[in-house]
Amino acid sequence: MEKRTLNVAFSTQKGGAGKTTLTVLTASYLHYVKGYNVAVIDCDYPQHSPAEMRARDLKTAMDDEHYKLMAYEQFTALGKKAYPVIESSPENALEDAENLLNEMQPDFIFFDLPGTANNQAVIRTLKEMDYIIAPISADRVVLESTLQYVVVINDTLVTTGKSKIKSIHLLWNLVDGREKTELYQVYE
Repeated sequence: MEKRTLNVAFSTQKGGAGKTTLTVLTASYLHYVKGYNVAVIDCDYPQHSPAEMRARDLKTAMDDEHYKLMAYEQFTALGKKAYPVIESSPENALEDAENLLNEMQPDFIFFDLPGTANNQAVIRTLKEMDYIIAPISADRVVLESTLQYVVVINDTLVTTGKSKIKSIHLLWNLVDGREKTELYQVYE
């Protein structure tokens, strides 16, 4: 049976919900700890945070002998290189994913998309996801916006059969265990 790459997006309309952080953490965990082949396509113009983080980390490692040695030891022990982070756009994301499939046969491709559903290229890219994970936080505006976003994606793409989306998951993020707001109490 041929291996199939899973396309996953942490996606929501709200900026600051943790999409990029969750993308990088999940990709890193699956690649470095679990041994999967992973790639990230960074479509969140203009900040391109995953690509910027990678460039910053590489510069730090190359400019400091201590960090260079640590990186060498880590990659030698793992027997793996760093996973690729491709700077792209929603318009080019699927083509870039196809190129990755031909080059490296990843187990997962994570897409860091802009926080909007009002862009046809974003919708076209979302249609090709296997899974969408929507981070939410205990903020009424974030919660309502994310729920509305998920309902629209579900109603227009999933239930109509116009996408490959297998499921959409809500994920509590930015949770402060010391905080007890009305929203937390409702969902407990």
